[in-house]
Formats: sequence, structure tokens, C-alpha cells
Amino acid sequence: MTKSATEVMQAIIFSAIIDAVEALKATSKGVHNTMLREIQTLHPNTTFGDLPKELQAAIGESTRAAFARLLKEGYSVGPRGEQQSSRPMDRVPERDRRPSPRPPGRGPGAGVRRGGRPPPKKPRG
Repeated sequence: MTKSATEVMQAIIFSAIIDAVEALKATSKGVHNTMLREIQTLHPNTTFGDLPKELQAAIGESTRAAFARLLKEGYSVGPRGEQQSSRPMDRVPERDRRPSPRPPGRGPGAGVRRGGRPPPKKPRG
């Protein structure tokens, strides 16, 4: 059974978060106050270079593992321009999409319902 892209990405992100927490633990060398200080330095404007070296290494490894996992699960990964843009083959051949030269409702088959019978006649009153 193949996994959906959502399931694969959730597993990848969860694994990356666990790896990052483990790296923060390794950075603090078991001292809780140090780990708390490291966590408090993280904010939305933190750059990759501001992170501790252990956390940078964990993020790099998680990224490589994420791409490997996506490829293993059968998803293609690459730059947008290099992706092969082929559509799956249609089961129905392309049809002529030009407008018909006849006005609608005229000609053979006009006024015939789906079942092949003409519409019932209205009583004259």
C-alpha cells in the first residue's frame, strides 16, 4: 500500500523535529538551564547561522533524509524547470473543440430526450 504525500511529509517533519530536539539536548550536554537558554534564543528571525552547530548538522541530515525518503516512496524531487511535464495519457482521444456551425436545437436529433424518445406533446386547450 502506497502512502499519500501528506502521510510521507508528516512522517518526515515529525522525524526532523525529533532530530532537532535531540540535537538541542546534545548541545546542552545534559544541563537543563543551558538547553532552556538555547530554546529561548530561537525566534522567527533566527537564521541558520545563528543555530548551534549540532542543530545545524541535524537539520542538514534531516533534509538529506527527507529527500531520500521522498524518492524511496516514489515521489519525484527536483527543480521546477527540470521536472518532466508530461500528462498521463487520456483514455479518450482529443476532440474537436471548435464551435459547431449549426445553431443549437436545430438539425437531426433536436428535441430528442436522453432515452431516445421525443418529448411528450402538450395538450391543446
